[in-house]
Amino acid sequence: MAGGWLYVVVEAGTGVFYQQQYGGTACRQGQVEGFLVPIAGDGAFDVLRQLFEKDFRGAGTWTHPWRGEERDRLSRIIGGLSYWACDGHSEEPYALRLDESRIREADEAWVPVITPDGPGVLVWRNSD
Repeated sequence: MAGGWLYVVVEAGTGVFYQQQYGGTACRQGQVEGFLVPIAGDGAFDVLRQLFEKDFRGAGTWTHPWRGEERDRLSRIIGGLSYWACDGHSEEPYALRLDESRIREADEAWVPVITPDGPGVLVWRNSD
């Protein structure tokens, strides 16, 4: 990943909590219990930065009424990310999915996703 890191915190009862500042200059604070998985996606970090920092002007998208084309764009970006899952015998790449049921939570450096291991949150370095 040129320029940055991407992780998914898969929600699970692990007793380990991850905290993240997100939402650009809105400086929101998020916390999720689960386990951390690094994510592969050529150029995805830069594309996500373009969307949230440039197109949405870095001020966060909390309570933003996601228009169809914005939602579709975010969904395509998320769908281009590979999540490697292991069943104990083999590893397989799976495409992440935007969790449409939680789209209102989506913000810079905090996007709800669906993984083969369950729901999670895609995180990366916040611009603020």
